[in-house]
Amino acid sequence: MKRIIIFISLIFCTLNANSQIHEIGVFGGASNFIGDIGSTAYFSPNEPVIGILYKWNRSTRHAFRFSYIQGAIKGQDSYSKAENRKLRGYTFENNIKEFSAGLEFNFLDFDLHEGQDKLFTPYMFMGVNYVMYDELYIEAKKSKKDGKSSTFALPIILGMKTLLTKNLIVAGEIGARFTFTDNLDGSNPKNSNFESLKFGNLNSKDWYVFTGITVTYTFGQNPCFCAN
Repeated sequence: MKRIIIFISLIFCTLNANSQIHEIGVFGGASNFIGDIGSTAYFSPNEPVIGILYKWNRSTRHAFRFSYIQGAIKGQDSYSKAENRKLRGYTFENNIKEFSAGLEFNFLDFDLHEGQDKLFTPYMFMGVNYVMYDELYIEAKKSKKDGKSSTFALPIILGMKTLLTKNLIVAGEIGARFTFTDNLDGSNPKNSNFESLKFGNLNSKDWYVFTGITVTYTFGQNPCFCAN
């Protein structure tokens, strides 16, 4: 029995050597909104966002990633290139609190145990977000709050990261979030009392984008103390 345990342990070490390490850090950047109010540009950061994140690197190619990001999203029709929006002149602002969990995939090997000076890779993250926001409606061309609400979103994040020092990783990323609500901007309020205030494409859902930089600190030992 003892030999079996040792054998299994050796297999585990072989598969996971140099692959298990932790990261904890911060995110800072800006947001932009894609919906029924404001600019129709897909990339136009205009409001600050901040957050924290944790990664558990399970191999040189993938990691489980968890994060919390909060900030504002804002839209102004005056910034749109669409003449009908400029003439309408609506504005809104909403507060976003996002909890995210999913898998980050490295396109190149990113081995934190090798001690390489020039370690970098593009990466992609996909997962699921739980999003808390203000329930809004538009009156007199401006958004007004009608309590709190929540929804889920599907994030698609692309980025590039590099090893800045032995224990610090810096990355730049842009991530679009497809939400399951059409009322981040107040165009489709849930409250039946505001039925007459609905506008825009009520069959489409809202998107928002976070663009920014992450800085994470790495820690943790090689699993099973296997030799490099």
